Amino acid sequence: MNQRLVVVGTDTGVGKTTFAAALAGALDGVYWKPVQAGDLDQTDADTVRRLSGLAPQQILPEAYRLKTPASPHLAAEIDGITIDPEMLVLPECDRPLIVEGAGGLLVPLTREITYIDIIARWKIPSVLCARTTLGTINHSLLSIEALRARGIPLVGIAFIGDENVESERIIVDMGRTRRLGRLPHLTPLTHAALRDAFINHFSVTDFRKDDAS
Repeated sequence: MNQRLVVVGTDTGVGKTTFAAALAGALDGVYWKPVQAGDLDQTDADTVRRLSGLAPQQILPEAYRLKTPASPHLAAEIDGITIDPEMLVLPECDRPLIVEGAGGLLVPLTREITYIDIIARWKIPSVLCARTTLGTINHSLLSIEALRARGIPLVGIAFIGDENVESERIIVDMGRTRRLGRLPHLTPLTHAALRDAFINHFSVTDFRKDDAS
């Protein structure tokens, strides 16, 4: 079976879409975001298509596209859509599959189910994207605990932002996990710039099947 990874974040806006684009491009994989909420004119899948260098067929359609920019459970209610967790089944594909979560791990998909519940059911390794700014230590360590409490394998932490040596070190040490690298903020953010930054700051072998477990 090909490698399957889920990219999750400590909270919303952390940069996991950009990281997912870089990772999917580096692995020449397939990208899938099961639930998109808000901004359907410029979705996360559209961003990944622009930044990753993947062919259109390597970007899979969302299971749910919600118009309202809110937590998926609320966006679905406002839009008159019922999210059925049983529909969120990992697609079969002949390349590495990169799945992107929505917001943080405990974001509710319904009034009974959070995103981490679905990830636990999938039983695939996760990569945690974390900021380097103030507050990241608490958010990161809580996210690591939540993943481990549900038996979800953690490949490691991908930091995003300006270098913060001490915050990165304490998260890795206290979280007993691996620092995969740090993706700096890029201006302009283009496919070429993102590809080069990933090559320079990460090792793609850390995400291969033998290591990502």
